[in-house]
Amino acid sequence: MKRRILFGAVLIAALLGLMWLDHALTAVAAPAWAGVLRSGGGTWIAGAVLLVVGVLAAARAGFELARMFEALGVQVSRKTMPVCGAAGMLAGALAIGHEPLAGAWSGNILATAAGLAVYLSMLAYIRDRDVKGAGTAVSAATLSFVYCGVLLGFLLALRREHSIGAMLAVVFTVKACDSGAYFTGSAIGRRKLIPWLSPGKTWEGLIGGLVWAAGFGVLFAWLSREYGGLAGGLRLAWWEGAVFGAVLGLLGQAGDLAASVFKRDAGIKDAGRILPGFGGLIDMLDSLLLTAPAAFWMLALLAR
Repeated sequence: MKRRILFGAVLIAALLGLMWLDHALTAVAAPAWAGVLRSGGGTWIAGAVLLVVGVLAAARAGFELARMFEALGVQVSRKTMPVCGAAGMLAGALAIGHEPLAGAWSGNILATAAGLAVYLSMLAYIRDRDVKGAGTAVSAATLSFVYCGVLLGFLLALRREHSIGAMLAVVFTVKACDSGAYFTGSAIGRRKLIPWLSPGKTWEGLIGGLVWAAGFGVLFAWLSREYGGLAGGLRLAWWEGAVFGAVLGLLGQAGDLAASVFKRDAGIKDAGRILPGFGGLIDMLDSLLLTAPAAFWMLALLAR
């Protein structure tokens, strides 16, 4: 428990540091070779640092997903799965948003990358002239492309279109629900939520987590009114913030349970061991993978 709290504080500090660096680069001139990462004003675009970090994170998540399939006896490539995850993140980052980085080519790039992930993963699997299990391996690679990659692309879209403050609000609201559910469940949890899937989760913990998330949503709404630039010009009423936070919290818990489905199926507790006290990167990102798309659309509707 102590280790989890300490490392959690380190992760928060690291996230804030990355956000500061990302914001600072928007005032730094970018070289011509930066391409789509170069803004119209000649500086680095908002989210340039997150794109690099996101591609690396998606690759690691793809590797962890490959381990889960191997635990099931499915032969997958530990090289193909990370590549598909990274490709999904990169394609999603270029294509997702009202003003996608790839412009008019965004849909073409995303569709082409998805098609390549399918066929190249199949070619990589049958290189030894063995077709048995090829369909399952290709399905696993496609899952890595979407689950580990494309869904993360929505976080970059949040950063670019709704400001750094809005993206941080989403991340902290979701993690507040995780923490609230954990502490409330540990203190007063009695009724199991879904015992056959996640024995540690309780209804009391879920309610406590949603209260925490709604509270963070209200805080975000207040900050959006006091400091409009923090939320990209959004100014939310307190009840809009509460609903926003509660919905994100609920979807975050659903995302966590979705990851539990994969892990339970594989017969493992944690997706990996890269994060002390947390497990793998999927264990850290699972609640965000489902909430990032929802947050993007909710903020888009609120902005209108």
